[in-house]
Amino acid sequence: MARYADTLLSDGERIALRTRQHWLATIVDARVPWALFLAAVVLIVLRLQLKLDGAADLLAGYVILAMLVISVLLLARHYWSWYAQDYLVTNRRVLKVEGIINKRSADSSLEKINDAVLEQNLFGRIFGYGDLDILTAADVAVDRYRMLNQAATFKKVMLDQKYLLESEGQRMPSPPLRAPGTGGTPARPMTPDEVTRSLGELATLRDRGAISPAEYEAKKQELLARL
Repeated sequence: MARYADTLLSDGERIALRTRQHWLATIVDARVPWALFLAAVVLIVLRLQLKLDGAADLLAGYVILAMLVISVLLLARHYWSWYAQDYLVTNRRVLKVEGIINKRSADSSLEKINDAVLEQNLFGRIFGYGDLDILTAADVAVDRYRMLNQAATFKKVMLDQKYLLESEGQRMPSPPLRAPGTGGTPARPMTPDEVTRSLGELATLRDRGAISPAEYEAKKQELLARL
């Protein structure tokens, strides 16, 4: 079954990377229920050691049971919310979807992204997470991804897709190149230097894995036809 984020994709939009927050974020965000759960475990051990009798033992049992039930329910909610996250980089935008039942989606067009600021502490570099701020052309953070899994890869793929979009001259979406005589406005002729530079940029994207060899060959033929 398709995930909710997949239903938000437009025609021709494809996913380059899909991720969510790092699993360590669930421990940080759920520190209160985790503390409550651990406290219940400690009380169980103390109860066994003290060997209470009568009403005191019964009361301690009810308290421990309540703490366990509440902590488990809160932990289940936190982990369900984490699992429902969907952070996508597509060939057109960056899309963030959150929420269990009531969904919230926010996206940033690749065209409007100026840069991205990535912050990783020592543990972030070791475990592969970081905080990513996406900036507009006015250097204003339009979206924040806290404790993002694969943070460095997410930033790289996002900027590669933006570069690919701009190098192809697309504008969400761009019309296909048309051969002369087929109707419409033909593509602008290019100088040999422009074609050589564009082919070099495309080769770099191919080597990085941002585009497939087949996409590279197709674009190469289009560029050569514009000489």
